[in-house]
Amino acid sequence: MNSRQRRGIILLLLSVLLAFVAFAGVLSVISDVKSKVGPEVTAYQVKQDVAPYTRLTEAQFEKVSMPKRWLSQNAVTDLAEIDGKIAVTNLRKGSLLQSDMIVERPALEAGQQEIAIMIDAATGVAGKITPGAKVNIFATFDGDERTGAPAQSKIIVSNAKVIDVGRLTALEGRDDRARTEAVPITFALGTLDAQRLAFAESFAQNVRLALVAPGSDALLTPEERTYDITKDK
Repeated sequence: MNSRQRRGIILLLLSVLLAFVAFAGVLSVISDVKSKVGPEVTAYQVKQDVAPYTRLTEAQFEKVSMPKRWLSQNAVTDLAEIDGKIAVTNLRKGSLLQSDMIVERPALEAGQQEIAIMIDAATGVAGKITPGAKVNIFATFDGDERTGAPAQSKIIVSNAKVIDVGRLTALEGRDDRARTEAVPITFALGTLDAQRLAFAESFAQNVRLALVAPGSDALLTPEERTYDITKDK
């Protein structure tokens, strides 16, 4: 073997050695990345803005994959968690769904039933009434000139429990009045109170809600339930 052949063999061995070193370096980088990133898991991203107190559905979210170590402990990884729940705050498009963003929808008690009516957004809700709150429901009725009956305001249901607040909806006003906005409010009521509410929605001039302070569940007297202007004379 001459000197030229020996140099060729040495260069070949050096090339093989360098290739092994480079390969080992690549494996080391990959291993380091994997150790930092870790396995990927499923999470859920909000597809479009979701208003507070809105009932949640699977259509509002899209599945995404991301490293497990990047997720917070509160991240929702199974959409079964949203069943029967509502948003407790604004859910922004593109944000990851967290368990502290949702709460259980208030449940019915024995003897109660759900009934929903549209409430004028400006005069009846104002963004302060939420699921779980209690309200007094006021209805105003026109007077009757033929019989002399005065116009009245009545508290038709006291301490009504709110179990759902829907989306703001544009509606045509009654009697061809100007277009207005209303919110569907769902209550948990007994049969008699549900009938009173249905009657008021159909025949009252206006139906309004008054938020009741927590712990203020006192029963109203008949005098407190009905008001007309003649009482102030």
